[in-house]
Amino acid sequence: MSRASEERNRAMLRARDAMDAAYERPLEVAELARLACCSPSHFIRTFAATFGETPHRYLQRRRVERAMHLLRTTSTPVTEVCWAVGFASLGTFTRTFVRVVGETPTAYRRRGPLPPVPSCFAMAWLRPSTFAPGAVRESSFGEARPAVAG
Repeated sequence: MSRASEERNRAMLRARDAMDAAYERPLEVAELARLACCSPSHFIRTFAATFGETPHRYLQRRRVERAMHLLRTTSTPVTEVCWAVGFASLGTFTRTFVRVVGETPTAYRRRGPLPPVPSCFAMAWLRPSTFAPGAVRESSFGEARPAVAG
């Protein structure tokens, strides 16, 4: 790997880490581009080439991942989960959740609480697939669920 590629990857990782740290805030492409030392349009193209999805898509998926955890570990109402993870509209939250997970937030919550396993295992198991919309890899631990076309 060339030094330029390594620097570009580090810059994209800095921006992605900033998104992870403040996933509930609105996406500020210009701010992230400054962190990555490039223009906003170059940042979007380079981020997509590096991680396989646009910054917006990545942030939406991260928000849904956090919402999945909150829905299964708290009794917080769905509307409040929507706002807590950074969505401004319940409709957008539900539509995005269905696209990523394959079912509504309420249906997902009905699966019940997460089993008592270390959170790192639960988060890895429940992480939505980047490559297949609606491809959450579990229905209950140990039982695979097919991806839903989205």
